[in-house]
Amino acid sequence: MYFVFDVETIPDYDLLKSVVGDQFANDEELLEAANEHLTKNKQGFLPPMFHRIVSWVGLWVDDSCHPKAKHAWSGTDEKDGLKSLMITLSEYKDFGVVHHNGKGFDLPLIIYRCLKHGIQMTSRLSHYDIKYRYSKHNIDLVDEFSNFGASAWPKLKHLGLLVGIPFKQTGEGDQVKTMFEEGRLSEIEHYCYEDVLATYIIWLNLRHTFSDIKTENYKILHDRAVQRLHEIQQNSPI
Repeated sequence: MYFVFDVETIPDYDLLKSVVGDQFANDEELLEAANEHLTKNKQGFLPPMFHRIVSWVGLWVDDSCHPKAKHAWSGTDEKDGLKSLMITLSEYKDFGVVHHNGKGFDLPLIIYRCLKHGIQMTSRLSHYDIKYRYSKHNIDLVDEFSNFGASAWPKLKHLGLLVGIPFKQTGEGDQVKTMFEEGRLSEIEHYCYEDVLATYIIWLNLRHTFSDIKTENYKILHDRAVQRLHEIQQNSPI
């Protein structure tokens, strides 16, 4: 089994204040100072530990690439969300994970945030099969397409456009903060689900390209997944 997943986050303002100070007039000033202090770039992206999870979506997929079950959480209690994620990941013993830049962001983020809240992770996440950089059980699309950094890392949106997937109808990642502040949690989860389906479809295309699945099976799974993606885009809560 594989767990195709994505998370959505907002800055952890309390942690940022403890690092750069609380003398700022508003959150925007705090973020600007934090970016300059932590990323050396006012337009940079904060390191994983300084993010707070507000939504996650995962899709269980069997070894033949057939989707089996969707799980999701969104809310204001990050500890509750992490517990929910660990319960979901405990459903299977020897699962793999599929993601886009999960090695660089999502997986370290989950470790940091479980550490913060004193939550024990499912043991699979610390297993060699997952932790090994070149593992076939921890599939990061940026590694698969860039040959582990030998070439440029592709954006998920660009991969979607490459294979003709209509993409990002709900919003963009930099809008999650605004949606959260306005209490639009269902929109955040919807956006996250769209990312997960896109990740699954691109992974499916890649497996077919590598001759890991037969063309007949690929076409059936691909058409179903794209149809489902169209459905959630048409039913966007925005």
